Amino acid sequence: MEERLTPLRVSTVRTRELGAELRLARTRLKVPAEHVSRSLGWSLGRLSRLEHGERGTNELDLGALLGQLGVDKATKERVRLLARERDLGHYLRSHEGKLSDNLLSLAIHEQSAVTMHKYEPMVIPGLLQTEAYARAVIELHGVESPDELETFVDARMRRQSVLTSPNPPGTVFYIHEISLLSRIGNARIMHDQVMRLRFMCDWPRLTLRVIPMSAPGHPALMRGFNLMTFAEPVNPVAYADTDAATVFTEDPDSIKLYQRKRNALATLALDAEQSRSTFAHWADFYDLRGDRDDEGADLA
Repeated sequence: MEERLTPLRVSTVRTRELGAELRLARTRLKVPAEHVSRSLGWSLGRLSRLEHGERGTNELDLGALLGQLGVDKATKERVRLLARERDLGHYLRSHEGKLSDNLLSLAIHEQSAVTMHKYEPMVIPGLLQTEAYARAVIELHGVESPDELETFVDARMRRQSVLTSPNPPGTVFYIHEISLLSRIGNARIMHDQVMRLRFMCDWPRLTLRVIPMSAPGHPALMRGFNLMTFAEPVNPVAYADTDAATVFTEDPDSIKLYQRKRNALATLALDAEQSRSTFAHWADFYDLRGDRDDEGADLA
């Protein structure tokens, strides 16, 4: 049976997502990998490489594995679609009417990244948001119930653990100053959010750089993205959100485009110390505005 799994030279976004789905299915069942591999007549290494996106599979072996794991119909269909998808360098992952925070591809790549360079044009990036700011942003997306709102907020807060892990990626966030000016929620929410950014300037392996409103216009400012690198032999991956889906890419020419965007933002942004001062300025601004809110002033 070993010859039916063709080794891959380099894992891809698709194979890593497929492997993560299979690994999650097995861990939910609380079955050791040794038991599964022995039941299928596979070596433990074969199952491990499949779960880590380092090997391909076929319909017959995939069916045998899914049967062994006893997955539900929805999971089975999702896994089979992943296995059939072609590696074209670009991958579209629908939000299914929700937000991107729960996407498996997003989680596995952010958590395994060695470096990240991220930019959002109009709001504070989700990985940096306070809980109150995140709740206010998600409410603006429109939610069906308070329970759904809390589910989305919880997913965003859990996603932020990538920055506080024992070995976080070296991350640079480019934050446009317009997102500091554009009030989400009330002045107190904004004050606490900007103060958090100020404190995060001291976090290890994290750099926050503000693009000031005085910066000249540039096409790189139009759309947000996250450019990630990984330990060899995994190639760089970038992703960008739309309202309905997230697009992941590992196509070399597209990665060069995102590298140019990153370099352009670096030339437009303030340095780390200037950015720290900018956060302090906006924290003072919202502190004063918060006093006026308390007095009942109309800040709309």
